Amino acid sequence: MSHDKNTAAAPAPASNFLRGIIDADLAAGTHAHTGLPPVITRFPPEPNGYLHVGHAKSICLNFGLARDYQGRCHLRFDDTNPTKEEQEYVDTIIDSVSWLGFSWGEHLHYASDYFEQLYRMAEYLIEAGHAYVDSQTAEQIAATRGNFSTPGTNSPYRERPAAESLQLFREMRAGKYADGQLVLRAKISADAMAAPNMNMRDPVIYRIRHAHHHRTGDGWCIYPMYDYTHPISDALEGITHSICTLEFQDHRPFYDWLLERLVEGGFFPQPVPRQYEFARLNLTYVVTSKRKLRQLVDDGIVTGWDDPRMPTIVGLRRRGYTPEAIQLFCERIGVSKADGWIDYSVLEGALRDDLDPKAARGIAVLRPLKLIIENFPAGEAIDCTAPVHPHQPERGLKHFPITREVWIEQEDFMEVPSKGYFRLYPPIDGQPGARVRLKYGFVVECTGYEKDADGKVVAVRCQYFADSKSGTDGANNYKVKGVIHWVSATAALAAEVRLYDRLFTDPQPDAGGKDFTSVLNPNALETITAYLEPGLATAQGDERFQFERHGYFVADRVDSQPGKPVFNRITTLKDSWGK
Repeated sequence: MSHDKNTAAAPAPASNFLRGIIDADLAAGTHAHTGLPPVITRFPPEPNGYLHVGHAKSICLNFGLARDYQGRCHLRFDDTNPTKEEQEYVDTIIDSVSWLGFSWGEHLHYASDYFEQLYRMAEYLIEAGHAYVDSQTAEQIAATRGNFSTPGTNSPYRERPAAESLQLFREMRAGKYADGQLVLRAKISADAMAAPNMNMRDPVIYRIRHAHHHRTGDGWCIYPMYDYTHPISDALEGITHSICTLEFQDHRPFYDWLLERLVEGGFFPQPVPRQYEFARLNLTYVVTSKRKLRQLVDDGIVTGWDDPRMPTIVGLRRRGYTPEAIQLFCERIGVSKADGWIDYSVLEGALRDDLDPKAARGIAVLRPLKLIIENFPAGEAIDCTAPVHPHQPERGLKHFPITREVWIEQEDFMEVPSKGYFRLYPPIDGQPGARVRLKYGFVVECTGYEKDADGKVVAVRCQYFADSKSGTDGANNYKVKGVIHWVSATAALAAEVRLYDRLFTDPQPDAGGKDFTSVLNPNALETITAYLEPGLATAQGDERFQFERHGYFVADRVDSQPGKPVFNRITTLKDSWGK
């Protein structure tokens, strides 16, 4: 793969402040002399969990900008904390970004690729008086940093001679010291510990971790911190625009300070990368904290990271979301510098707009009630047809039988009809029962119904008009107000259908310190046996359909078997949340 294959379909880009910055850089020729593409971005996940819908915004932004400006985007793993990282997370992140429709070509990188260079630059910082080894404990360092209203105090080791710090740092690398015994700190300026920005109070840039790394094994026992690794990795890769979420805004001064020191040391030429921040995605009815998502998994509230109720990319994929729908959503919400909330209905709206022209139509009865057509010959079947897609005749017709007994929805019959009810009801006060059309089939007239011992309606009886079949001349002689869908009771496919809904009932489930598990939606999953038109038996995993009247459904990519698909509801036909 190469960066010029990064051609995932997307809507026409909307203007935003980042595009304005890039346009200005291009006009000024800021990066033109490097011989590299004019725009190089990166997506730098930590391989310590599964990507979620918030990451999707960053992925679409970084890869989308690179695509639109004929540049390239790197996928780089920030794998500097071996105690929390696993190859499983690397694999799922690679799969998720690729599934979203983006390619990084040959530019798959790891921070661990740069461990030796990062180390050499740290030695330079020590020699140049910009870093020192601190022998304080983590608790002592935290206590002397101060807070937002109180200046910190210098470490007693801040003036340690460079030669001594260098010797200690080399001994740290050699494994001479235990975890936490020593750290390497940046030495920002004479009055750094009074800086209003806490990130500039001599931040720790290396710590000791005697832990096995998933790529480098036991080759290292000291690991660089993210704030140190990130700008250097950007510079090594020639990143032009380093785009982060707003929580990294206060980290930018250190980003700039570090690269300035390394330019002075001859490690990088100008121009060096610049960091820009945008507002992260805050989506209602969703939590995106890795810790909280892990709790949902570990506590068995969901079945795993790919549970269709999860906002992870693997969960959205299994739910039936498409890459194009997620890209459309990210384009619609735009990019800004101000935090705000996006309603979940915006995500579902993008999904419906993407699925409507794509999804073949299917017929499913979710709450079955038997309808017996009394005058239909027993044991016989008549072929009925319907378009695969009502607005795309080129996709052809599908065939299914009508028989003496069919399944209809329970809500399509009432013993005593309410005002304006145009579906089936029995004869009342000497008046004949209601007439409706069985969609794609015949007109029927209700003649009665049956109840069980508990008084529950278990069957409805009717008669059909043999000359009323849809698509025939006789059909025009029957004017009815109600049309209901159905499937043959003898030919239908009985299938497991999972009706998914939002995982939380509160639009901000973890805001204000509340316990997010206290607002779980008890109706986030209902599993039923539904009856489907027989042709749906051939549905393959990830194949999506619109079940008429009900919504969009997908054959589950994990649990579906040949001839026995399991369907997940992706979303309803319209937004009815809370109504």
